[in-house]
Formats: sequence, structure tokens, C-alpha cells
Amino acid sequence: MIWNYFIYFALTALLFWIAGAYLAWKDKRNLATVTTSIGLIIFLGYIIMLWQALERPPMRTMGETRLWYSFFVPLAGLIVFLRWRYKWILTFSTILATVFVCINLFKPEIHSKSLMPALQSPWFAPHVIVYMLAYAMLGAAFVLALYLFIKKGKDTATWGKEMAIADDLVAVSYAFLTLGMLMGALWAKEAWGHYWSWDPKETWAAITWFSYLVYIHFRKTEPNKPKIALCMVVVTFCLLQMCWWGVNYLPAAQGTSVHTYSMQ
Repeated sequence: MIWNYFIYFALTALLFWIAGAYLAWKDKRNLATVTTSIGLIIFLGYIIMLWQALERPPMRTMGETRLWYSFFVPLAGLIVFLRWRYKWILTFSTILATVFVCINLFKPEIHSKSLMPALQSPWFAPHVIVYMLAYAMLGAAFVLALYLFIKKGKDTATWGKEMAIADDLVAVSYAFLTLGMLMGALWAKEAWGHYWSWDPKETWAAITWFSYLVYIHFRKTEPNKPKIALCMVVVTFCLLQMCWWGVNYLPAAQGTSVHTYSMQ
């Protein structure tokens, strides 16, 4: 089974990501970019192989979504590193990707070829992929918020550059969230005949979407209140976790929501 080879691809990719993070701290930007990119290509290669072996997009189980998150977190980190040259972002993305990889290594799931008819829509795969990319970038904004609170303390006058980065991360991620919701609506229309049904996952997605919209509006109207804005980033990211995996534990979602991740 192709899953048995995951450890080799994952560990190789992690070694390249670790090397990229180290090179970033050594101010070797080009080498850091190349090594991180090689790790991404290796990991993406495994995802493509798994996709072909399963004969469906690997997005059915929580373990499969962790694969995408393990890929998109370093990708988002690389984008931030190239755009704003933050050395620490590759270290953060590598650590977070390592956590998700280790979870999948120590708690492997069964990846069957079966896929319910509703998930066979052509809108399903891009919907999930776009959301995973948005989640990864919003994770970077969340860590940046914690960094400002812990490292820079009360001196908000020095937060200008970091706040601009947080704003850009949220803005880009919000665009991906919106695109993901639109794709999800088209998928729902094709699968169930309606664009929106207030499924628990859909409800939490809407709450998260509006919460980040409030942040964007607040930053436009109250740019001199960065602490409140960063608190909003932290709280909204917690809401995002509810949207991603917390909904699996809601009684209302058990047995009724297509968005709960199967372990089989």
C-alpha cells in the first residue's frame, strides 16, 4: 500500500525543510528557498502518488487533510519568507508541519478507495485545497500575533511592519476563504441541489468568514489600535479550528454532516 512509503517521503521532505529553516537564519536566502522548495516538491509528489493509488482526491479522512496542511504550511511559510524576509517563519512552518507529519506517522488511518457520491464533484478538490492554503496563511498570521504579544510587549509603536504583514496575510487568506466558500456552494448545489443548508461546518465557516471581515474592517477604521486587532486575530483563529476539526465533535454533526471526517 502506498501509505507504507509515507515515512520515507515525509522524513526526506522534513530534512529539506529543516535545512531551509537553518539556512534562513544564516542569511542564505537563495539556498533556503531552494531547499524548502525541494522539500515541497517531494511531499507534493507523495500526495500525487496517493491520489493516484486511491483513485480519488486524498481529502476524505482527517489524516488526509493533515497531509495537505503539512504541505501548505511550509508553502505559506516560503511565500511569507520570500515576500517579507522573515527568518523565523520557515522555522515555524517546519515545526508545525513536523507536528502534523508525526501525528500521521504515529496514528495512521485507513485510506480506502471508496468515496461517497457527494464528494465526487469536480468542485470538491479545489474547494478543499483553497481552504487548506487559507488555513496555513491564517496560521502564520496567528503566530505573528503571538510573537508581537510575547516578544515586543507593550511598545505598540514598533509594531508597524509586523502589523502590515499581518494585514496582508489576513487579506490574502480572506480572498482564498471567499473563493473556497464559493466553490463549496457550487459543490453543494451539484451534490445536494442547494447552495447552502446551514450544515454545522457551513455555519462555522460563515462565522469565521464574518469574523475575519470584522478584523479587516476594524483595521481600516481603527488603525491605531493594534492590540485589539491582534486579539481578534487570535480569537478568530480559534474559531477557525472549530471550523476545521472541532465540528467533528459536535453532536449535531454526527451522522448528518458530510463535513465530518471518516476514520474508515
